[in-house]
Amino acid sequence: MFSSVDIMSWVAQYYWAFLRMSALFLAAPVFSAASLPVRVRVLLAVLITALVTPSLPVAPAVDVFGPEGIVIAAQQVLIGVAMGFILQMVFAAAVVAGQAMAMAMGLGFAMSVDPQNGIQVPVLSQFYVILATLLFVSIDGHLLLIECLVNSFVLLPVGALALGESLAMKVVLWGSQMFLGSLLVSLPALTALLLINLAFGVITRAAPQLNIFAVGFPVTILAGFIFMFLTLPSAFNLFVQLFDSALAQADQLVR
Repeated sequence: MFSSVDIMSWVAQYYWAFLRMSALFLAAPVFSAASLPVRVRVLLAVLITALVTPSLPVAPAVDVFGPEGIVIAAQQVLIGVAMGFILQMVFAAAVVAGQAMAMAMGLGFAMSVDPQNGIQVPVLSQFYVILATLLFVSIDGHLLLIECLVNSFVLLPVGALALGESLAMKVVLWGSQMFLGSLLVSLPALTALLLINLAFGVITRAAPQLNIFAVGFPVTILAGFIFMFLTLPSAFNLFVQLFDSALAQADQLVR
């Protein structure tokens, strides 16, 4: 017969893993999409937890409902959210790049709902978010992220209260990559549109009677789409590099 202590110890093994896994799905891209039902996320977390828990290190015997258990539970949630948030910044870079290009092209007024975050963003941001999502799935980023989380149980076992300020600082410092990535994605089109606007400024000085708004909007929109098409191969490579860097940073969070 099993005692109540043995049963609680066995349940706790799955409980800690489920907390870290479900926290990851709460913040990670694709898994945290508003279009993905909460029940599906919970069921997926339960299934993956049931699969990986037997191969994880044995967690210390701690009362789940005691003060120490609450602290450990908060730690598991923090680790999962931090790892998912690192990847979420790459998708934020796609949104920022699309917004910058839309404003420069004159399409800032064209808004649509982003299914990833459930908020309104310019249509160009929606385009880059869909592109980033397809690339993320095509390089098996979702599987690599789950692998990083499973490895985190070995690098930072349950009950090892050694997070400190380093975890939060690593996440904050990596946030600069969001702005760098968005700038690299949108820079070619922004540079071309800036030169076009300068040319229109010279034309306006030479021919003041010309209606610059009637001529400028179609030209900037058309030029923006052309340069978007020309820079798509480099955008693919930039997003893949950002995903590789984000996954590496997620792995370094717990080292």
